[in-house]
Amino acid sequence: MLDEDFARIRAHRNNIHRYRSLLKTKLSDLERRFIERRMAEETASLEALTSETFPIAFVPPQRPSAGVAS
Repeated sequence: MLDEDFARIRAHRNNIHRYRSLLKTKLSDLERRFIERRMAEETASLEALTSETFPIAFVPPQRPSAGVAS
């Protein structure tokens, strides 16, 4: 199961990379909107899959502000 998830994650990342490369080329407005929409869909799918596969998120601790005394 985990191998399948990793393969799906790789596929989404590869698609996003391909769409970013395409956006650097000369495109019509219609093509650009289509690719931007597909990239947003791939990004959302990747985020959903990674949150399913890796449910624990590690958030780095906040640094204290310079003006706040401890």
